[in-house]
Amino acid sequence: MSGDDTASTVRTGREGSAAGHRALVWRELPERPAAAVLVLHGGQEHSRNRPGPLNLPGLRMYGFVRALRRETAGAGVAIGTVRYRHRGWNGDRADAARDTRAALGDLAEELGHVPTVLVGHSMGGRAALRAAGHPNVTGVVALAPWCPAADPCEQLAGRDVLMLHGDRDKVTGPADTRAFAARSRAAGARVCGYTVLGSGHTLLRRSGDWHRATARLCAGLLGLRDLPAEVDAALALPADAPGALGLPLPAQPRTAPPRRLTPVLPTDA
Repeated sequence: MSGDDTASTVRTGREGSAAGHRALVWRELPERPAAAVLVLHGGQEHSRNRPGPLNLPGLRMYGFVRALRRETAGAGVAIGTVRYRHRGWNGDRADAARDTRAALGDLAEELGHVPTVLVGHSMGGRAALRAAGHPNVTGVVALAPWCPAADPCEQLAGRDVLMLHGDRDKVTGPADTRAFAARSRAAGARVCGYTVLGSGHTLLRRSGDWHRATARLCAGLLGLRDLPAEVDAALALPADAPGALGLPLPAQPRTAPPRRLTPVLPTDA
């Protein structure tokens, strides 16, 4: 699924952002959405090129969108992706974060104040963490995120942040993710970190575990199912407590326990 692919788009809505760029692309849009998930793919450190029709970082996220569709079916959850103007983060421009904020603005205008979870891989994880201060955002699932030491984390206060990183990642450092997670906990976020043993940055090894865990964690953050017991325990720990940031991700069975039958309710219900 590329950033420019609209074959599976339900509705793109009005044009948004600068110069007619539409950052938000709906992949699943119920009649009356009660919650939302936005999926953000990775990119490059520096590039002003536009993502093309064959956008491999975007294609990598298709399995996550498909798992989210299955996990949230019938619960009134809208699922969207963020279309970037540029392939790169591009220093202080932080282009991916700007596009994510634009997508969140369009989401809020179309759906109102609905609880929203951001799912981002690599550069998309960095963008999700940076844009999480938006009032709709209640949680973030960051997959092998790019977490420079100088990045701010104060915007994550009051949010639930779940971070998953493969122990064989040679592109973005698991130690950087743990350091960012610790700073975020000190800044007032509720953070849990998983280590995906045997997996690297492309998320190909144990791909099914990545997909199913992400979808189920999003469902937990939206109140559709209980979060895993170890996540609940980790999120409740004091900010300076050890043991919340390196939990081994267990194998994710194809069949999960039944989801709650009661769908997510709008925040103003």
